[in-house]
Amino acid sequence: METFKRLKQFYWPYKGYFIWSLLALFIVTGMTVLYPVILQFTIDHAVRAENYELIPYLALAIVAVMALKGGAVYIHQYFGDLFGITTVYKLRNTLYRKLQFLPFRYYDNAKTGDLMSRLTGDVETFRFFLSFGCAQVVNFILLVGFSMAVMFYYSIPLTLVTLAVLPFLAITVRKFDKRVHPGFRGIRKSLARLNTKVQENVSGMHTVKALSQEDQEINRFEKSNEDYRQKHLDISKIWGNYFPFMEFLGNLSAVFLLVFGGYLTIQGSLQPGELVAFFSLVWYIIGPIMNLGFIINMFSQSKASGERLLEILDEEERIDKALPNTKCNEFVGEVIFNEVSLTYGAKSASALKGISFEASKGKTIGLVGATGSGKSSIIQLITRFYERSSGEILIDGKSIDEYTLGDLREQIGVVLQETFLFSSTIRDNLAYGRPDISMEEIIEAAKRADAHEFITSLPDGYETVLGERGLGLSGGQKQRIAIARAIIMDPKILILDDATSAVDMQTEVKIQKAFREVMEGRTTFIIAHRISSVKHADEILVLEDGEICERGTHKELLNSDGLYRRIYDIQNQDQEYVLQQA
Repeated sequence: METFKRLKQFYWPYKGYFIWSLLALFIVTGMTVLYPVILQFTIDHAVRAENYELIPYLALAIVAVMALKGGAVYIHQYFGDLFGITTVYKLRNTLYRKLQFLPFRYYDNAKTGDLMSRLTGDVETFRFFLSFGCAQVVNFILLVGFSMAVMFYYSIPLTLVTLAVLPFLAITVRKFDKRVHPGFRGIRKSLARLNTKVQENVSGMHTVKALSQEDQEINRFEKSNEDYRQKHLDISKIWGNYFPFMEFLGNLSAVFLLVFGGYLTIQGSLQPGELVAFFSLVWYIIGPIMNLGFIINMFSQSKASGERLLEILDEEERIDKALPNTKCNEFVGEVIFNEVSLTYGAKSASALKGISFEASKGKTIGLVGATGSGKSSIIQLITRFYERSSGEILIDGKSIDEYTLGDLREQIGVVLQETFLFSSTIRDNLAYGRPDISMEEIIEAAKRADAHEFITSLPDGYETVLGERGLGLSGGQKQRIAIARAIIMDPKILILDDATSAVDMQTEVKIQKAFREVMEGRTTFIIAHRISSVKHADEILVLEDGEICERGTHKELLNSDGLYRRIYDIQNQDQEYVLQQA
């Protein structure tokens, strides 16, 4: 029950719904047990005693019991569903919020399909147990308790003999639970892997088709599907091993009842009507106990799902609350790195080693280097997507830790190398950071990013609905929308992570011209592979293996005959070759 105790905060506030459901269930169970009592009275006091005038009244009593039970069933089910649905509404919102504030380190290893499975399948499994499974547990206790009370009233010896198999049945059920729970946890994990495989395949369909790997993807999916199938078969084997034995114990109890109950009836110590009622009552006990496997099934599934949900809830959130009352009302954008190092994981090599530089207000810093040299890692630290391992980062003379993440990132405009667009209109994507912005400002930003012309050429212009991840636009078009989105934020610090990598040279010149206007008065960081994108920077940092190996202006670095000059020469040779071929 530890899992349910830890999730108590989500369902306990709505315990009133559950209590109403239980009160109605109490009436339902009482009316159920009343049926065999009326039957016993009919046989012994109406039929055998030849008091036939009682039969119409007994019939009306049964109708009244049925009506009362029907109304109670409705109330029970309604409030039970309300209890489960309201609980998981709060739970799902909390989980989704949690995902928004988890650090990037969590998403480095998380799989999209697995997270989707937890927020949908696992939450629904947990809801089903709250709405239906909990009531079944209580119904089991009430039905067994009421039935045993009536049985003891009729005959204590017969009750003891009939229920002699219950300890053995309880032991069997306990062993069944210990085996079935790990199996259901395996099923949930297998389903998550299956969902991940589908999600990755759909997201990477262009790559699959481009490399003609359809058959290989089918084989991979079939392996995951086979694993999911096998996990279900394993559970079926457990059911097959235990359920027949539980059913045998239940039937054995019925045999004891018929033999010993028949003997008591012949001896005259038990009335025939009581024996008939006893037979119905014993199945009110044996039936739920045999059905206990189904309840344990639901409980095990919900417990496995609850454990997977707790894994998300237990993850440590990013540090989002600054210690002092540092605000960004007068944010300038001066950035200083003092001997900053970064290691992404305990087993990973250092991504940055003792990085130091200063970027004053309005200064443009270019970051150049080979893939994996540490360019993007510097940006990850400025935005606090990751936390530094050592050293000091200052923003306007204050430690970066003193700003809340919300305040800090409102002042930073980022255009990442991999552009992400939402499945919404172009206008919504542009205004994502400032939903209240006017259409005139959106158009102005799009023009400055050289995006207005292609947007207006689309059938619905700015109201054009994009496909998933911007499907339907070229890479260059998506990047220009991302650039316009950053311009709209009007940030004090502007970060361009290879922002023009997907556009042609002619478009890059236009965008760079617009950027020079936008960068005026802002601290700007430009990551680029093309020298042309950073040659106008006030200072260029050349990185290699996580360290700054060169720094200076474009002209100074060309004269130094170092790594920067070699990159420049290689790019010029490639450009000349292309021009000659053309």
